[in-house]
Amino acid sequence: MDESPEPLQQDRGPVLVRRQRPAPQGLCEMLKARLWRSCSCSVLCARALVQDLLPATRWLRQYRPREYLAGDVMSGLVIGIILVPQAIAYSLLAGLQPIYSLYTSFFANLIYFLMGTSRHVSVGIFSLLCLMVGQVVDRELQLAGFDPSQEGLQPGANSSILNSSDAMLDCGRDCYAIRIATALTLMTGLYQVLMGVLRLGFVSAYLSQPLLDGFAMGASVTILTSQLKHLLGVRIPRHQGPGMVVLTWLSLLRSAGQANVCDVVTSTVCLAVLLAAKELSDRYRRHLRVPLPTELLVIVVATLVSHFGQLHRRFGSSVAGDIPTGFMPPQVPEPRLMQRVALDAVALALVGAAFSISLAEMFARNHGYSVRANQELLAVGCCNVLPAFLHCFATSAALAKSLVKTATGCRTQLSSVVSATVVLLVLLALAPLFHDLQRSVLACVIVVSLRGALRKVWDLPRLWRMSPADALVWAGTAATCMLVSTEAGLLAGVILSLLSLAGRTQRPRATLLARIGNSAFYEDATEFEGLVPEPGVRVFRFGGPLYYANKDFFLRSLYSLTGLDAGCVAARRKERGSEWEVGDGGPAQGKDLGAVSSRAALAPAAAGFHTVVIDCAPLLFLDAAGVTTLQDLRRDYGALGISLLLACCSPPVRDVLSRGGFLGEGPGDVAEEEQLFLSVHDAVQTARARHRELEATDAHP
Repeated sequence: MDESPEPLQQDRGPVLVRRQRPAPQGLCEMLKARLWRSCSCSVLCARALVQDLLPATRWLRQYRPREYLAGDVMSGLVIGIILVPQAIAYSLLAGLQPIYSLYTSFFANLIYFLMGTSRHVSVGIFSLLCLMVGQVVDRELQLAGFDPSQEGLQPGANSSILNSSDAMLDCGRDCYAIRIATALTLMTGLYQVLMGVLRLGFVSAYLSQPLLDGFAMGASVTILTSQLKHLLGVRIPRHQGPGMVVLTWLSLLRSAGQANVCDVVTSTVCLAVLLAAKELSDRYRRHLRVPLPTELLVIVVATLVSHFGQLHRRFGSSVAGDIPTGFMPPQVPEPRLMQRVALDAVALALVGAAFSISLAEMFARNHGYSVRANQELLAVGCCNVLPAFLHCFATSAALAKSLVKTATGCRTQLSSVVSATVVLLVLLALAPLFHDLQRSVLACVIVVSLRGALRKVWDLPRLWRMSPADALVWAGTAATCMLVSTEAGLLAGVILSLLSLAGRTQRPRATLLARIGNSAFYEDATEFEGLVPEPGVRVFRFGGPLYYANKDFFLRSLYSLTGLDAGCVAARRKERGSEWEVGDGGPAQGKDLGAVSSRAALAPAAAGFHTVVIDCAPLLFLDAAGVTTLQDLRRDYGALGISLLLACCSPPVRDVLSRGGFLGEGPGDVAEEEQLFLSVHDAVQTARARHRELEATDAHP
């Protein structure tokens, strides 16, 4: 690359020579080049495209069975065993039949095996998405005229009759519910695929970790509330809209006397066993090669007890009912329903994408490889688009199963194929065995799975001590989820996060710096003792960018710390001619500054300093308003005989200053050499030398 000498320092230390940049490519030329690269076709390009879209075609060729196969098979079996009870249980949250949860777990594992870039993430049913799907399904069922208190997981539920002409007359409750869910899932997947095609993987970064934790906490409380009626065995209305959690609790309190004793006893025993097993597993995790399949054991034992004890017939305990085997023929989601749920799908797409990308990146960092966020969007989107035609509902990555997958020795996504095989076995042969499984047991499995999310409330005090702004985002998101709705909670979290970010950049920390002894380093004089202020020089540090939203705060901070409102004083001096006034910053008023050279010498005596040095190291960026602010500040200080110098400017800041006219007409001219310095110490020493020269000139005219 060609270089042209462009000295930025003269006789005061090292000299920077800026590289000559190549001429920027025009917009038309850039678009033509990208279009040509996209449209050019060859065997190598086609192979690279296939490998990018289906990463499994790349890593399968490098698969080492001796090293990877044992761990993948073991983790796949364990996840498959966990998936079966969770799939049946989470169907309660989604308001769908258990068979659809099994379909979802099966197809999601196979598709992510082909398209995912993470080696350890487990994609499938996720409690938060199941809750959001269930809320949309319940709302649409009510609009279609179904009894809102009727449950889909019971024998004969599919024989319900529609009271609304808005739905097909030959479709019962369960049939219409899965149509709603598949329409919602298809729209969710289309949004995620579109985000991946448009390279919008970075959008998930704006869903901060406090936001996601608060959302998980609020949604977990909502899930817990929705499962209490199954734990108690009572029938209450399924509330929708704002205040759903509060209204559900009130309904539970009014119906507590109608609790089913059999369900209450079953729930108590199952919760005790599951919680005790989870605590023991956490305590002795290092000594266990594989996690205990407690959920599966509890479900098997509970099913046997319910079947031989005839709990449904004798005590009226609700059971899962008929679970068919095999696969249903594909069906295209209804466009009319897709239009109705298009807005609801936005929240599902964002939540699913954010959790999937964050988990993929977390496991990639922990295990030393990289993932592609945009490909993850495509993979998760296809896990929703394609299965939507096969009676499945929305999926994403799940933390709990991903952690188990890693702990049991998973090395690649081949473990997902093993998990899908276990689910397939249940789909083809074992599903009818769960006919007599009580719904209270399924609710216990769901409640125990929320243990990790509910424990996050204990992180709030630590988060408050570390960052009050993040704690407010966490609390606001969780509270809105619980008191309004999950969608409103997500929106509130995004708004609070953006306001927090804007607040931190709008009012960053501003300080005056002083010298550390006889060294060339400067630090905050209010934070450290024993620092030596430079006589006649004020060193100002602004800990953030300078842009339109904080330019006034920048000036107020500078004027307050230096004790001189340069803008106000310069305006007064301009109005009154030779009269000099110093408001809050100095005692002198009404002094005649005389000629230009004398003015430069007398201004420091009135204001207490002759130079202001701005430490631009924390200055991340400038916009047009920021450049204008610096230009006006230099003009006002210049009218008072005070110099304004900039130190430690990054190359992007230099470029903006140059293009904005702050440094003169062209790069490398005298204005740039007099304004920019490589270090604060260099700027301070130059300012003192210039002031001595001015004093000597005034002393010997």
